[in-house]
Amino acid sequence: MRRPGQPLRAPDRQARPAYTNTVQGTIEASDNQLALAIGGQGFFNVALAKGTVNGKPTFDDREFYTRAGDFSRDENGYLKNSEGYYLKGWVVDAAGNPDRTVINPIQVDQQVFNPVATTEITLSANLPAVIPADPITTQAQLYDSLGGLHTVNLTFSSALQNHWTMSIDVPDDINSTARGTTALDFGTGAAPVAADGTIGAIGSVTGSLGAPATNALGDPAAVTFTVDFGQGAQTVSLSLGEFGKATGLTQYAGTEFSLRNLEQNGVPLGAFSSLTTRTNGDVAVSYDNGQSRVIARVPLVSFNNPDKLQRQDGQAFLRSPEAGDAKVTDPASNGVGKLVIGSIEKSNVDIASEFTKLIVAQRAYSANTKVVTASDEMLQDTINMRR
Repeated sequence: MRRPGQPLRAPDRQARPAYTNTVQGTIEASDNQLALAIGGQGFFNVALAKGTVNGKPTFDDREFYTRAGDFSRDENGYLKNSEGYYLKGWVVDAAGNPDRTVINPIQVDQQVFNPVATTEITLSANLPAVIPADPITTQAQLYDSLGGLHTVNLTFSSALQNHWTMSIDVPDDINSTARGTTALDFGTGAAPVAADGTIGAIGSVTGSLGAPATNALGDPAAVTFTVDFGQGAQTVSLSLGEFGKATGLTQYAGTEFSLRNLEQNGVPLGAFSSLTTRTNGDVAVSYDNGQSRVIARVPLVSFNNPDKLQRQDGQAFLRSPEAGDAKVTDPASNGVGKLVIGSIEKSNVDIASEFTKLIVAQRAYSANTKVVTASDEMLQDTINMRR
């Protein structure tokens, strides 16, 4: 309400943009495999660098949020979008379980994947039911604690139906090349009798070999042996399946040895190969030894009224009281959208609608100028009449 004598003010005609944060933009595939888009509601939790110390960024204490997910690794290994905001995530433990109480900028270092010594070799094969004239040999491999690869020679010989002798030989062992031997009894040759073609008993071990404590139906049929490659004793279990079951090592019809599968659980030294993000938010590093390790999980953040977030430069936002509390949760849960890997979200502005509004405004302006012109001409005619 104006006071007496106060001049009338012209109405405020200033154009202001209308921001809508709840409208989904178009999602497009990207050549950047680290790019992320949100299919649905939610924001990424990001940090803003405020300076550097010894070449490493230091971060603003405020929490920023964005939907701009064109992330890539910078020179320090951080995941950063094109606007300079750093992606934040939950730290994870060795088992890949996230600690939801700690969220930090995600940094990927290119450390190696440490070697893992072999503790188990799994053999799946079929020995011939006919007694062979010559011993049967095959080879397995294992890794020591330094990632060195070594050969294990397995030899099977038989002089009596359903009875075999298996010998294990490790040439690289610093103590002795011969690990020892053990008897393998199949089907009716075992005590107690097992199903035809299946292992029923393991015994009569020599050297450093160890037989299983029991041979009950379904118990693991495994032989242990110990080797030393200069880093101390290393115990390895050779799994031959289960007693009385047609798994692992069997003895069925045929005259030839048939190897179905031979694998071990050791891992050599691995160097950084690639970085991927999974749909559940896990950020995983892959190594050239075939292994991978989860280093963080990306959460999504939701607000009761996201249109009231405080807009910042670079497509980022700060929380405001009107927006409500920030709820941090796993992707595709508790009302937030899913992660779309290798994609980016385009602008949510409807260009066709905006152009239509612009044309209407231009036409209205043009019509109003005609009114002003006509009024000016009428005023001019009135002035001329007085003359």
